[in-house]
Amino acid sequence: MSRISLTPPRTLLMRIGEWYSRRTYGTVLDPGRAYGHNSKVLSSYVRLEQRAARWDALDPALKHLAVMATAARLNCSWCMDFGHWEGLRLGLEPEKISGVPRWREAGEAFSPLELLVMEYAEAMTETEPTVTDELAAELIARLGEPAFVELTAIVALENWRSRVNLAFGLTSQGFATSCALPSGR
Repeated sequence: MSRISLTPPRTLLMRIGEWYSRRTYGTVLDPGRAYGHNSKVLSSYVRLEQRAARWDALDPALKHLAVMATAARLNCSWCMDFGHWEGLRLGLEPEKISGVPRWREAGEAFSPLELLVMEYAEAMTETEPTVTDELAAELIARLGEPAFVELTAIVALENWRSRVNLAFGLTSQGFATSCALPSGR
């Protein structure tokens, strides 16, 4: 049960956000409803997400694995649920998406670079980040500085998302269930 009402004031911004959310995701996203209690915060957050969606220095699959590893480390069920759906939209294999919470044990399912990206996301997500010079140097060598900066920023953004969702008490909204493959496939 959420700690904040998911029935925000019916402002013009909320009505536009609800319309966009239904059109894009098939439902109104609970984080948007929660942010809707403060129009300035909602507006700023939406602009940040819109701009972040245009970042293109990092491979989208690597970016998504970093986001999922961050959400898994923080145990944000809303982000994991939405991330499963979004990963399928990006064309990631369902087994890979499902393997993110246990990426260390499912190592063979991931490339060495994917493993490094998830290790970095987890290290950065620790309450006191545990990123090592060696890990950062290896990622910079493999990705380049622009993509490394983007990786760092997207992990920080997912930390924001997950921590806000957890503080608000938001849980799974059913995205992963809605995209499950029919049995026999």
